[in-house]
Amino acid sequence: MTTVAAYAAPAAKAPLERTTIERRAVREHDVLIDIKFAGICHSDIHQVREGWGEAIFPMVPGHDLAGVVSEVGPGVTRFKVGDRVGVGCMVDSCRECEMCLAGKEQYCAQGQTPTYNGVGRDGEPTYGGYSEKVVVDENFVVRIPDGLSLDVAAPLLCAGITLYSPLKRFGAGPGRKVAIVGMGGLGHMGVKLAHAMGAEVTVLSQSLRKKDDGLRLGADHYYATSDPKTFEELRGSFDLIVSTVSAPLDFGAYLSLLKPEGTLANVGAPEEPVSLNLFSLIGGGRSLAGSMIGGIPETQETLDFCAEHGIGAEIELIAASEINEAYERVENSDVRYRFVIDTATI
Repeated sequence: MTTVAAYAAPAAKAPLERTTIERRAVREHDVLIDIKFAGICHSDIHQVREGWGEAIFPMVPGHDLAGVVSEVGPGVTRFKVGDRVGVGCMVDSCRECEMCLAGKEQYCAQGQTPTYNGVGRDGEPTYGGYSEKVVVDENFVVRIPDGLSLDVAAPLLCAGITLYSPLKRFGAGPGRKVAIVGMGGLGHMGVKLAHAMGAEVTVLSQSLRKKDDGLRLGADHYYATSDPKTFEELRGSFDLIVSTVSAPLDFGAYLSLLKPEGTLANVGAPEEPVSLNLFSLIGGGRSLAGSMIGGIPETQETLDFCAEHGIGAEIELIAASEINEAYERVENSDVRYRFVIDTATI
């Protein structure tokens, strides 16, 4: 066991504070990672505040982290000391079910083990990236290509793969019109990735406040959803819409923006149930879908794609002492576009 410094929420809705946690000793197939940078995701806030249901405390959030391998177990074959690596939203799965064998561990039949706010298959609670070090099985670690700086790579382990997966699955590419709903931590990555895939990209945001950023990052068009004319003008326009927002949408209005047989894919997760008139699907043969991160092979693919195309997250680097302030700013949409913690400050 190794004692490391971390930032944790001691109870639901409590501010995060500096503490220490125990990391397990390195096992046969484990790697010990010195964490250099950890992203702050809106999911962290939902879970610290129990917005998605009962949680485990104390909680050390952080499921998009980048660092350097400092020790490997005797059976490790994928990594060596000094390698630049990342860990995303999960650290284990059953590895035996159909989904795991297909490299889609996020949909494990027995449930994947989340990087934090979970219980490992050893019965111990999992603690995330707001800490100095982490021990993870090599099968749930990915390599960060040399072309990516660790600070801008960290959010790719969450925001990057979360957008890459549905964009790839639903065919974003040349000749396809793709809309990204929301211009935040997830949405800005959707713009960059869809543009790099060759799609015609439109941002649908509440206001035009971030229009210049959207166009700079690769959007071809930018519309305010607060303007009713937007929904009239864009009716039947898109092959694919990816919604990144965690607020309930008027799904009928957004589905009307799809071409026949188009897809609205949701990666944002509202805390409350949403309503839907099924005629908005049936009338145009449209699909309403969901997508959750990606498996380990696809996460590696995302990092390689981003390195090839020079894509990193747009970040604001902060000290660990600023985490609680950063949470408030995320809630107020006051970040462009992803907070990343310099873990040397923990």
